[in-house]
Amino acid sequence: MKRRILFVFLSLILITILIVGFRAWGAYRKAFSINTPSTLPREVLLIPTGAALNDVLDSLEINGQILNRSFLEWTAAKMNYRDETVKKGRYIIPAGVSSKDLITLLRSGNQTPLSIAIHEVRSIEQLCGRVGTKLELDSFALWQWIDLHFDTMAGTEPATRLTRFIPNTYEFYWTVTPEEFCKRMLKENDRFWNESRRSSALAIGMSIEEVYTLASIIEKETQYNPEKSRMAGVYLNRLRLGIPLQADPTVVFAIGDFTIRRVLTAHLQVDSPYNTYQHAGLPPGPIYMPSIASIDAVLNAEDHDYLYFCARPANEGPGHAFAATLQAHNVNAARYQRWLNAEGIFR
Repeated sequence: MKRRILFVFLSLILITILIVGFRAWGAYRKAFSINTPSTLPREVLLIPTGAALNDVLDSLEINGQILNRSFLEWTAAKMNYRDETVKKGRYIIPAGVSSKDLITLLRSGNQTPLSIAIHEVRSIEQLCGRVGTKLELDSFALWQWIDLHFDTMAGTEPATRLTRFIPNTYEFYWTVTPEEFCKRMLKENDRFWNESRRSSALAIGMSIEEVYTLASIIEKETQYNPEKSRMAGVYLNRLRLGIPLQADPTVVFAIGDFTIRRVLTAHLQVDSPYNTYQHAGLPPGPIYMPSIASIDAVLNAEDHDYLYFCARPANEGPGHAFAATLQAHNVNAARYQRWLNAEGIFR
């Protein structure tokens, strides 16, 4: 009898151990077994503002970033990852990690920033459009915030807003707000305009806005960096003498047709403060985001007597032909016009 009771007792203990062990193994398996593929079809997970837990789980499942949704749901519940604790952001999902590791990442809010190249734009509207395709913020919302608040913050006016954006590649969190984005750009602008550059601008008698604006014209005149400081010298000479800049890119900007390759006499009649054939001095603001090379070319402009330049025929090599007199310039211009005609470029 005693043996039977002992047998039953030991059997119950064994069954209990097995049940507890089975449950423990199940819990361990759900939380600690590998639950992301060894090769991910897509690494990035975007969790937008206001997303709930099911939205996160749905995205992970649709993106093929998890192997077992139920395991992840169980682990999320145990780790108190729920609607209220979901943190928006851009996350890189690691390959071959457990549900616990994945929830730890998402719960931490340690999102991965992304790189955004800011360059080659001709307006704030175009800049907002480019940025809006990379970040959570809406392009129109960014433009609207800039239109309402930026000038007060940056000390600009609508025509000079672009002067506060220095071309470069920057890292942002996907969830950056319009205000945070603009503050970052102003911080980068202040860093760029160090004491050396500010002193150089002062030495040529120009404000930061004027340097940027002149650099924007040079940027559209030439992509050949070795001649940019010489070209800057031409424009500075004309500004000092009160001679209109007569820069073709400003006419194209005024017209708004950026397919124009050959500026004609009819184009020069456009009524616009950006038409530097009709108005002396610099235009009201930049016509393009200049490269750093173009900005520095203005700050380090070559000292010479040139007042004119003209594009060279392509078969004569890169760059422009420079001249100190109108007579010499007309010779250069006639040669270029003949080349355009020969190439069939009439517009």
